[in-house]
Amino acid sequence: MSDTNGSQGNHPQLTTADGAPIGRQQSLTAGPRGPLLMQDVTLLEQMQHFNRERIPERVVHAKGSGAYGTFTVTHDVTKYTKAAFLSEVGKQTETFLRFSTVAGERGAADAERDVRGFALKFYTEEGNWDMTGNNTPVFFIRDPYKFQMFIHTQKRDPKTNLRDMDMQWDFWSQSPESLHQVTILFSDRGIPATLRHMHGFGSHTYSLINADGERVWCKFHFKSKQGIKNLMDDESAELIGQDRESHQRDLFYSIEKGDFPQWTFSIQVMTQEQAESFRWNPFDLTKIWPHADYPLIEVGTLELNRNPENYHAEVEQSAFNPSALVPGISSSPDKVLQSRLMSYADTHLYRVGVNYRELPVNKPRCPVMNYNRDGKMASAENYGSQPNYWPNTRQGTPQPNEAYVDPAWDLGQVIVDRYDTNEMDQDDYTQPGDLYRMFDDGERDRLTTRIAGVLGQARAEVQLLQISHCYRADEDYGRRLAEKLNVNIDDVISLIGAAGASA
Repeated sequence: MSDTNGSQGNHPQLTTADGAPIGRQQSLTAGPRGPLLMQDVTLLEQMQHFNRERIPERVVHAKGSGAYGTFTVTHDVTKYTKAAFLSEVGKQTETFLRFSTVAGERGAADAERDVRGFALKFYTEEGNWDMTGNNTPVFFIRDPYKFQMFIHTQKRDPKTNLRDMDMQWDFWSQSPESLHQVTILFSDRGIPATLRHMHGFGSHTYSLINADGERVWCKFHFKSKQGIKNLMDDESAELIGQDRESHQRDLFYSIEKGDFPQWTFSIQVMTQEQAESFRWNPFDLTKIWPHADYPLIEVGTLELNRNPENYHAEVEQSAFNPSALVPGISSSPDKVLQSRLMSYADTHLYRVGVNYRELPVNKPRCPVMNYNRDGKMASAENYGSQPNYWPNTRQGTPQPNEAYVDPAWDLGQVIVDRYDTNEMDQDDYTQPGDLYRMFDDGERDRLTTRIAGVLGQARAEVQLLQISHCYRADEDYGRRLAEKLNVNIDDVISLIGAAGASA
């Protein structure tokens, strides 16, 4: 209970920036699986403040490399989507792809152990479609309330200004849903040898809508045709000592000499009926859809074949928005995706400027007509002297078209509340356990050695809690980690039993 000062025990009351007490730190959603509500002002406040923490470097994905390319449709997927750029086999669309590290600053080394961003812009005839993904099919969190907090743990301690393993593992140990991504990150897959030799994933669940207005849920996959190559820890350390820009150098000069990298673009598809009976929440960013149940459906080929002429103008100022969707591709109840629909565009408004879409790298290749006006560096080329309001009766002004209205979502009877996603659809251990069991003995040993090397820098209670998560995913996973950290496995088992008893 709170005391008269609003504190709880030894902890002060959490409040908004205006001082209003916050009752619960989960997103406000229509039903336990979403979608989010715009009335969740505490979430919006948190995201908006987070987007303005750095000037002018990106808060996340600060260091990146980019290139232009061409996407070619190779298979007919019109039964799933009416997107014009996917309307016929052989059709080509210009693209721009930015690779990046997630946690590192602009001066970070390319070959560090980190997730890699895979942000792809399609310049279609119906507007830009931006797919902002990573080189892994899952992520560390499934509630956007945790995103800013997670990124803070990947940056620097506010007192020492040093990267702090206790911060990282304290957060991960308190967030068992992160174990799937943590296992991937510290596995042999954690350091790509080059940007050309890694896959890309949309990670989120999206929706596809066909010409008949039928909706299916989908996931996007980009499989490297160069194959997968990764670095071991000693190889990474040696490479960083020689060249901190190894990935950017490899990508640039591969394209310069005509060795154009390619990826196969495929989708997974799930119907609403399948989603309702799926073992896990299909909109959970920490989960995959098993390929045996939802096989890959090939769509086309992506090729990178042209380097930018100016890094700052075309790579540093490139801006990708999950909200940049085209007819036939839409969002889903994925809570993290829904938060990104606002958050990414908002941070570009701050970092680059309100008219960032007028920069050539971000500019759609089709006509843009709306009633957004003015701001810094406005060119007015899209609207000139036309009215700046709607509705209007003026001739030649842009009007909405009912043909592009998305089909409705039937949310049924839902209750708006801040649902604890650790209690709803809870299963944070099956998929990371399945992944661990896919590794051979050498991979398991290297994985647990890497984790022990950094987890050992955290406090004892953090180590114990994290080991308990690994043990629940697979007993061998937990036992190996405990042995390497000199932690008594009986203490781990007792902690799991105590947690189960109090659940």
